[in-house]
Amino acid sequence: MKAIVTRLDSFGDVLLAGPAVRAVAARAERVTLLCGPRGEPAARLLPGVDEILVWDAPWAGFEPPPVDRAGVEKLLDAIDADTALVLTSFHQSPLPTALLLRLAGVRHIAADSVDYPGSLLDVRHHRLPHAHEAEAALDLAGAAGFPRPDDGRLRVLPPPATAHLTGGEPYVVLHPGASVPARAWSPERCAQAVRELTAAGHRVVVTGGGGEKDLTAHVAGRHGLDLGGRTGAAELSGVLARARAVVTGNTGPAHLAAAVGTPVVSLFAPVVPAGRWRPYGVPYVLLGDQDAPCAGSRARTCPVPGHPCLESVTATDVLAAVEKVMKP
Repeated sequence: MKAIVTRLDSFGDVLLAGPAVRAVAARAERVTLLCGPRGEPAARLLPGVDEILVWDAPWAGFEPPPVDRAGVEKLLDAIDADTALVLTSFHQSPLPTALLLRLAGVRHIAADSVDYPGSLLDVRHHRLPHAHEAEAALDLAGAAGFPRPDDGRLRVLPPPATAHLTGGEPYVVLHPGASVPARAWSPERCAQAVRELTAAGHRVVVTGGGGEKDLTAHVAGRHGLDLGGRTGAAELSGVLARARAVVTGNTGPAHLAAAVGTPVVSLFAPVVPAGRWRPYGVPYVLLGDQDAPCAGSRARTCPVPGHPCLESVTATDVLAAVEKVMKP
């Protein structure tokens, strides 16, 4: 049996699909993962994936492309599977993806769907209310005939050595960036946390992507080690795996930290529900006002002046949380 699992949005979403991918891989001869460009780096870290197809879907992401018939036809020609698992977030419809899979000749398709699927789905599953995204994906896999083969925690392939980047251990990682502004702690608060952690005797490594070098330089200042733009996904997994704790917002590195078994201090803006998106399977502390007026809004930019849900968190709060959850 050849299977395809689809998760078309971002880096963290693909990592949360990992346990379900392993469930499929335990019974399928070959597993293809169809993901979007932002999810591809995470897809390349997942155990159980034999092939990766990358496609920028016009119904996914923050800046979806226009519909392109030639691109759709190219994708249909590339899909070779007997059965499919369409993974989506609780607010997304799986039906556009299911339609393409049907056109590609996939005979058996399973997805969570509140909408009537017609002939597009063979397994129309209903996720449990408030289920974590990783658990919801595993539940769907089970309903499709792929029971969980292990503990269901997030995992990635073994991380590479990263001592040449970080120097010696121990250290704490602070990742100040986020995929959308509403989920980020302010740069000044992050810089204060670096100073507070350093003053308490912790060495701090600041991480960020290639477009975040100015941010990481500001946050690291004279006290932290700035790795902004120096780590791809695999290298970042290594840096996070060897940290005593990771401080970050609700963004991909929080899930990557969980996948390598590192505790997380989560600066969590409630624009999406923490119950569905919190760090999964590792010790964590959730910081931020989860009852703020922006709760559940899915806002990309904070709609409340002053961003109070996260700006109410202090560097002292972060230090206390790090010392509560960090590895020995």
